[in-house]
Amino acid sequence: MRPQRGSDRSLHRAGSLESEAAHSEGSADGTAAVAQQCVRCIYDDRIPQITFDDEGVCSYCRQYEEMDLEYPTGAEGRKILEATVDEMKRAGRGKPYDVVIGVSGGCDSSYMLHLARKEFGLRVLAAHFDNTYNSRIAVENIQTILGELDIDLYTHVVDNAEYQRIYRAFFEASVPEIDTPVDLALAAVHYMAASKYGVKYIWEGHSFRTEGISPPGWFYMDAKYVQEIHRRFGEGKIKTLPMLWMHRWIKWMVVDRIRKFRPLYYLDYNKEQTKEFLAATYGWQWYGGHHMENRTSYFANNYYLPRKFGIDLRYSEYSALIRSGQLSRDAAVERMAEAKPFDEGILSEIKRRVGFSDAEWELIMSAAPSHYTQHPTYKRRFEQMRPFFFALYKAGYVTRSFYYKFCFPQQ
Repeated sequence: MRPQRGSDRSLHRAGSLESEAAHSEGSADGTAAVAQQCVRCIYDDRIPQITFDDEGVCSYCRQYEEMDLEYPTGAEGRKILEATVDEMKRAGRGKPYDVVIGVSGGCDSSYMLHLARKEFGLRVLAAHFDNTYNSRIAVENIQTILGELDIDLYTHVVDNAEYQRIYRAFFEASVPEIDTPVDLALAAVHYMAASKYGVKYIWEGHSFRTEGISPPGWFYMDAKYVQEIHRRFGEGKIKTLPMLWMHRWIKWMVVDRIRKFRPLYYLDYNKEQTKEFLAATYGWQWYGGHHMENRTSYFANNYYLPRKFGIDLRYSEYSALIRSGQLSRDAAVERMAEAKPFDEGILSEIKRRVGFSDAEWELIMSAAPSHYTQHPTYKRRFEQMRPFFFALYKAGYVTRSFYYKFCFPQQ
């Protein structure tokens, strides 16, 4: 199904869920009132591809239950984690590092550095992609943690003018994935660092128990998508932005044998307790919210996505915390009724750096949303190669979320 421009309710209004009181009355923007809401989390029938069972529990909560079994915590999870660490140390013999860990200055990546270095004695190479929008706190956190743990840093800084042109192209395209070039560049830099030093493992800081997994239909990303958006709406050439081309990605996995591992999946990971631990141990600083350590992520999550596309990522995060017992449903509903914080200075900075006048920005915000299916991507190829990616998923080279979100047709 190819949604028409501006007509896909499941995409463009999936996250525009107000407080529970507003649910019974319908939204202020004129969308229909919610017909059904999950009895466990705060997802409802406007979330893409959601279904509900006879008990009123949504399919995303049932998916969480499946993943909770696939990725156990406690003693069993610790056993899996320790066995993987032993494999990493064997694979790292004769090489300078055992693992590459991406760093952003955020809570999850900072804790992984501590976990790898202090608890498991791994030789860590930190990897960082700088899109020129890091917050001061994020930079200080990276410097502090790496210094305290004596960890080397591999970093790649994109050319500023080039990145602004790419960034502008995604705004001009009127798609929600304005951070996709950064997300893919992060992944590419991790592989680049691992390949350069012969490292066989990359640790990722995602936890489905604290972050959730964004529903299919909210976002899409691949290198061909970035290339085509830039070709249609951008200027100049892409020279310094790392691109996760399919042939390079497959080479890194199949030839270089670089695996991805998410250690937080196997730990009883509590976000609030971890923040307190990092602050007390390393002087780490909290930056105000999920993915707010980088100003473009902060801008996307707190301004652009909710205001233009009706996507509020707090629904995914809070629902995950409810499922893992770290937040009550009532507390989540109360938090959702609060306005998302936003620093207007960041909007002014982005408009200035990207080159939008106030009038041009108004046109960007009022333009009809576009969907990734309206642009050339790797999506069809991923679906055709599903058995291949299933084998890679089972062998630990791609994540479960990639396999299920990219290798199947979306409804």
